[in-house]
Amino acid sequence: MRRRLVISYLLLMVLVLLALETPLAATLASRETERVRADRLADATRFASLAGPALRGGAPGPLGGELASYDELYGIGAAVVDRDRRTAVSSRDWRPGQGTEAALDYALSGQQFSVPDSVWPWGDDPVVVAVPINDGGEVLGAVVIATPADGIRRRVTAWWLLLAAIGIVAVLACVLTAFGLAGWVLRPVTELDAVTHEIAEGDRSARVQHRLGPPELRRLAASFNNMADVVSDVMDRQRAFVAHASHQLRNPLTALRLRVEELGLSLSDPQGRAEHQLALEETDRLARLLDALLTLARAEREENQRVTVDAAEVAASRVAAWQPLARHRSVSLRLASVAGPAYARTVPTAIDQALDALIDNAVKFSGAGGEVTVTVRPADGGIALEVRDTGPGMTLDQLDRATERFWRAPEVQNVDGAGLGLTIVAVLVDASDGRLTMRLAEPCGLVAGLWFPAPVPAGPAAPAGTAVRGPAVSPDGPALSAR
Repeated sequence: MRRRLVISYLLLMVLVLLALETPLAATLASRETERVRADRLADATRFASLAGPALRGGAPGPLGGELASYDELYGIGAAVVDRDRRTAVSSRDWRPGQGTEAALDYALSGQQFSVPDSVWPWGDDPVVVAVPINDGGEVLGAVVIATPADGIRRRVTAWWLLLAAIGIVAVLACVLTAFGLAGWVLRPVTELDAVTHEIAEGDRSARVQHRLGPPELRRLAASFNNMADVVSDVMDRQRAFVAHASHQLRNPLTALRLRVEELGLSLSDPQGRAEHQLALEETDRLARLLDALLTLARAEREENQRVTVDAAEVAASRVAAWQPLARHRSVSLRLASVAGPAYARTVPTAIDQALDALIDNAVKFSGAGGEVTVTVRPADGGIALEVRDTGPGMTLDQLDRATERFWRAPEVQNVDGAGLGLTIVAVLVDASDGRLTMRLAEPCGLVAGLWFPAPVPAGPAAPAGTAVRGPAVSPDGPALSAR
């Protein structure tokens, strides 16, 4: 945009300069030519006043000496011709040039004549003037002077070079002014674009300076800030409502479960006991759903705070925490060997909660005899974590929808869960400038991959706290993005 504005200003300036300097250049060339032509006509008129005796008596008289001195002093050739076009007297360097014949035609008809009208830098024709010699109203001949145009061309060229230099200076000033003006006009737009990206990346506190640029853009910046404030407030209210509603529902839900449990003591019918057990399971399921909603609300409220954690240590602690459930379900859960610490920069508890959700899903769907492997390794300038299972996996369509809220595959509708686990993982990974990918494993199962940026080394070129954004490709090749 700035380049287009500068080009438009520059084009307008060049057109204005051409419109102003082209007539001025032509006027300067004409003025220099006219000045020389006026001098030669005066000289030719003087010579014509002395040429009468030479043409009547056939003797040069004083005219020959005048022409010789004129040629020697100025280097300009001149000649006196009679009405039959015979040269009566001429200077030593007289040479008829282009335009001499036309000049004689006009002079012998009783008119003064001169060519050309203007001397241009690229021309080499001399300036030719001719004045008739009159005696009692009779034309006896003509005086012709041919002036070399080298001096005129040099002066015209010097004037034109001065005009070109002035034009170049004006163009440079226009370019500098255009860059400054374009920067002044576009600075709010550039900042607006940058702030839009910052807000899209999660920094909802970013705002545009509304005191830059022209008034229209300042009003636009103020309107954008107001819109961002309203959207941020609406999002905060929505998340607060989800969190408060989930929290407030827990008390009546707990009371409802206690009352349902007490009802079980008065039931003697086997079918009634079965329905009673189903009611208790539904209350437990509703409690888990409320817990997931609270977790999701807390994850979405995370701003740009970053902490540095040892992903290898976190993975080891989470694998150890899930070992009892894995043994209870006859699933082999192990952590691949990690050489040394693997530091990553994330929002608080991102790796903990993400691994909890992924390991829970992997253990839940692997079935008895299944295997779940957690791997931590450096990759692509960050830290990659993988949770690989040997369960039934998903179809490609299911992988695309896996992070939708409350979505569950049709064949696992009866399995415990609220459909928010992967949604929470996606929110935490996105808030950490990381990446969540899922792909099918070979020969069966699913591989859920996490990538988090590594901490930026402290130094003048990389301030502490800056997040490093990872590449958009999975460390192990193409994968279906679940973000």
